[in-house]
Amino acid sequence: MKRALGYFAMGLAGALIALVAHDRFFPSAPAAGSPSAASTALPVRYVNLPGAAPTVAVDFTEAAAHSVDAVVHVTTETTVSVRDPFADFFWGYRAPAQQRQQQGAGSGVIVTTDGYIITNNHVIEGADRIQVHTNDRRNFDAKVIGRDPSTDLAVLKIEATDLTTLDYGNSDDVRVGEWVLAVGNPMNLTSTVTAGIVSAKARNINILQYDPSRDIFPIESFIQTDAAVNPGNSGGALVNSAGQLIGINSAIASTTGSYTGYSFAIPVNIVKKVTNDLVEFGSVQRAYLGVSIRDLDQQLADDLELDRPRGVYVNGITEGGAAREAGLETGDVIVKVGSIQVNNVPQLQEQVGKFKPGDRVPVTIVRKGRESVVELTLRGKEGGTAAVKSDRASLEALGAQLRTASPEELKALRLRNGVKVTGVDGGKFRASGIREGFIITRIDQETISAPEDVTRILEARRGGVLVEGVYPNGLKAYYGLGL
Repeated sequence: MKRALGYFAMGLAGALIALVAHDRFFPSAPAAGSPSAASTALPVRYVNLPGAAPTVAVDFTEAAAHSVDAVVHVTTETTVSVRDPFADFFWGYRAPAQQRQQQGAGSGVIVTTDGYIITNNHVIEGADRIQVHTNDRRNFDAKVIGRDPSTDLAVLKIEATDLTTLDYGNSDDVRVGEWVLAVGNPMNLTSTVTAGIVSAKARNINILQYDPSRDIFPIESFIQTDAAVNPGNSGGALVNSAGQLIGINSAIASTTGSYTGYSFAIPVNIVKKVTNDLVEFGSVQRAYLGVSIRDLDQQLADDLELDRPRGVYVNGITEGGAAREAGLETGDVIVKVGSIQVNNVPQLQEQVGKFKPGDRVPVTIVRKGRESVVELTLRGKEGGTAAVKSDRASLEALGAQLRTASPEELKALRLRNGVKVTGVDGGKFRASGIREGFIITRIDQETISAPEDVTRILEARRGGVLVEGVYPNGLKAYYGLGL
């Protein structure tokens, strides 16, 4: 009996010890509304960096609703020549090529209520027919106002009124980590909206072709995002949370051809400048500093006795250029264009790309450790400071864009006269085989000195004409142009 009472006393003592320990280390939650509830509940809050605005949820519904009505589906038809590779082998003669229609698709952004639309050059390049499909299911035939392969941009025009447009934002204000929307028509899935953040700015991915013979000098300073973009999104809108256009989606980085996490958009400040030039002048009024440049690395910064690698190194000065006239020297480091800091070549190209020949721009340089501001009057590729307006005349049906060849172009080829083909957008020029860069010197033995000469002769002829000329590499060529 005594042993049983002893076991009972030991068990009771153990239970009391366990109860005390539980209350000590695992206190029960106070009842709701009790005085101690507020003091013991764990707080839940967002943590922000010092000086940052309070964190709030981003609502894209208004921006998305407006954007889908301002983004269009662009479809194209292109005539291509297809040859049967087995015909020569089996039948012993060269079979004639067959003409077939090739379909293409992309996106575009309406920027004026009367039908001006921005898209990528690669979406419509070489197309014989371009159609625009709006979000309210209307269809329009579109004509090309102008193209700029150097930035992969093109401007289309449809005959319509009271269209929904997107307002321009400011790509200089875009910040890494900012939420954005990509709006377009991927894989023919119309009016698709995806979201992501800005992953980086001023990306150069070497996707645009460098071709001086066709006046193509690529400018790449992409906004990189992780918003899902796929084939068909090209030419569509990159939009901020306020519903403003901050870029034109142009490319993806992928080993499969589909989205793998990286997409790239042309900054809207470049888009706006190129679009305005194409509408007003028919060609882009591109300005140049007149320097050769390279990025700074740690070794070069040490050689220049800089505190850190910053800015863009001036590797050479072009004779007769803006930089030479303003007193810049080889070895200078450009750190700002206007009020915008530049730390690599794409950033510098982006900022200079916003100006046209004749604009005066303050450029901040570092020379021998001292910082100073120099005023440059920017110049065009040919050294001039005035705008050069292209003559579009009545060449739309021929699918050609022409301008008078510059004195420098004529001198390089030892020509006295000529008209340069700056664009071939389908039509009879493309069908005849004429390519961009070709300088027309004669048509049916008549001298050609201006675009008006081309239209005058072609409008007076019937049947066909013989077009003579030369390419920038010196190759002479002759084409039969059917009318």
